[in-house]
Amino acid sequence: MSSETADTTYAEGYSLENDWRPLAIAGGIVGLVGILAMAAPVVTGLSVSVALGALLVVGGIVHGVHAFTARGWRGSIWQVALAIVSALAGLAVLAAPAVALVTLTVALVAYLFVDGIVELGMALWMGAAPGRTSIAVSGVISLLLAGLLWAGFPATAAWAIGLLVGVSLLVTGLSMVSVAMASRPIEDVTPPATEPRGAA
Repeated sequence: MSSETADTTYAEGYSLENDWRPLAIAGGIVGLVGILAMAAPVVTGLSVSVALGALLVVGGIVHGVHAFTARGWRGSIWQVALAIVSALAGLAVLAAPAVALVTLTVALVAYLFVDGIVELGMALWMGAAPGRTSIAVSGVISLLLAGLLWAGFPATAAWAIGLLVGVSLLVTGLSMVSVAMASRPIEDVTPPATEPRGAA
């Protein structure tokens, strides 16, 4: 089996060369959802907050069930504590998703700031190594985004998280479509050979 075939063939006979269309369609749908999320960033951001709150509540329930089923375990008291904290945090987020959205925006600003500092430091540490400039540019962009979001805070909390989620989904969808299109089999368009006119 050639290396090209091995790259696009997976377990149970799945071949991306033959099944690239479903991946392209899925990527198109994900990209469309990303565009819709970017068009309504406030709704998207609130949805993220609600989803986070629901996950925290579910996590609290899971911790509580585990603590109940492992009552003889020394760590069960920590499971109970985690269950209470997680459930209360989840309920607080569900009760006030807009407040949670503000908190998430602060976390996003902090992440972008730290990411920018780390990338700039890495670029300086790399010296003249290839890729240094792109890493430095990425760090500067992260710092600029952090500064812009913080300068407009708290108004930016209304759209920052939703816009980020939308951009992420759009990029993911485009990458899926790109992989699918690149995996299409190359059709043979060579015209069939014709016999010379004087041939019997």
